[in-house]
Amino acid sequence: MTKETTYLELSEASGSSHKFYEVIVEDTQVSIRFGRIGDAGQTQTKTYPTPDKAKAEAAKKINEKLKKGYEPAVIGVRQKRPVTRREVTSTASTAKKAPILWKFASNSAAFGIFVDANRCWVGNQAGQVFAVNHEGKVSNQFKLPDGVKCLVADDIWIYAGCDDGNVYDLTGKLPRVAYNIDENVDIFWLDIKDGLLGVSDANGGVTTIDHNDESQWTRLSQGSSGWMVRCDEVGIYHGHSGGVTMYDNQAGRMVWHQKTGGSVLFGWQEKTAVYAGTSDTKVYSFSKKGEPLSIYKCDAGVYSCATAQDGKYVFSGDNNSSIYCFNQAGERLWKLGTGCGSALSMQFFDERIYIVTTDGALACIDASESAIASAQAGTIPEATVIKAPKTEGATPSEVIETTTNTTAGVIVECFPDGSKLRVRVISPGYNPKWNVQFPQDIRKAGDRYLVQEVRESARGGFYRAYGDIKKLI
Repeated sequence: MTKETTYLELSEASGSSHKFYEVIVEDTQVSIRFGRIGDAGQTQTKTYPTPDKAKAEAAKKINEKLKKGYEPAVIGVRQKRPVTRREVTSTASTAKKAPILWKFASNSAAFGIFVDANRCWVGNQAGQVFAVNHEGKVSNQFKLPDGVKCLVADDIWIYAGCDDGNVYDLTGKLPRVAYNIDENVDIFWLDIKDGLLGVSDANGGVTTIDHNDESQWTRLSQGSSGWMVRCDEVGIYHGHSGGVTMYDNQAGRMVWHQKTGGSVLFGWQEKTAVYAGTSDTKVYSFSKKGEPLSIYKCDAGVYSCATAQDGKYVFSGDNNSSIYCFNQAGERLWKLGTGCGSALSMQFFDERIYIVTTDGALACIDASESAIASAQAGTIPEATVIKAPKTEGATPSEVIETTTNTTAGVIVECFPDGSKLRVRVISPGYNPKWNVQFPQDIRKAGDRYLVQEVRESARGGFYRAYGDIKKLI
């Protein structure tokens, strides 16, 4: 049995793509392996009725990639993108235990968290993403190719920033690539506002990428290790080893800079203020005009922070597995131990604090006054422990469902625009001149798709695809 192998790579000068595509034909079987250069990638295998049909299908796939700019290459010549795993230490807290209601064990250290009225999301360094309800029961799960750096929400969209350099849209059945990040960027943190992506990196750089997956501007800040980036309607707030810097999100002009006593390890924002947890045991707060506000003093380096009720309360988590609560003025109200590792990210929602930890737990803590008072007196509830499912969950794929039904959704079409592929709406009632923010990995010139929903962006000028996508045939 002969085996024919074709290996292609796409590595653009701009750095936005750094991918490989390998096709192996053995008799009636075609195996396709694809992913970021230097990674193992994903493999899909299909069997055809005859060897000739297998070869014909392989040739079709190869020609499609060649038309997109892929070229024959040799494995190993181009190198894998740089990736820094955050080095974290965690010791046991000596404080009394926090009133944890339940703990979901994701099995790997977790940085990603997002909580809303319906679900709690956790993403870990094994590339697993779980959505659970407010009792910890799993409702959805995904398996991404590499570690999850962070989870961010943008209106109704939920995104996972991954160590493979992709940002995945998790609003449909399958994770879809929404943004590709330059392979030379060692990503530390991400945030998104109305389709504008902010990326902070190991060198202290910050970059913005628009809804067309095109870089807008890059600035090098006054420090390295940018573990904080937060975006709003007017600015990008970047935290690094030298403090916090604000840039105008349109042109990248520096608006203000404030020093902090230690390196910024985490950032949070409210409507009028930003918060930076630092290695010198403090959480610094600044108005969005750059004015210094309160400082919140912990007993060890701060890995995470969050707020409640527009900053009425400020929470933080240190590297000794303790969490804290302060009032707005900076007075410490309480300190309690997690019992499940140090909180790498956190969020407050509806009188509960949700944390993801070095132990890989997503823990739900009762932050009501009565529960905290009982915990301080030494009485805590027995936490329910929930184990992650053994199944892997949905993985990214270039395969797309097909349909002939055009009644339940919005029709869009992919078209060439110079060297790029764009998407526009062709259903009536939409502006045909506006582009649609649409997954990068399934675009094919001339194809039409049925999208569950298309919404106008908050600032106007383009649309955003939401939910499940099917190819029209």
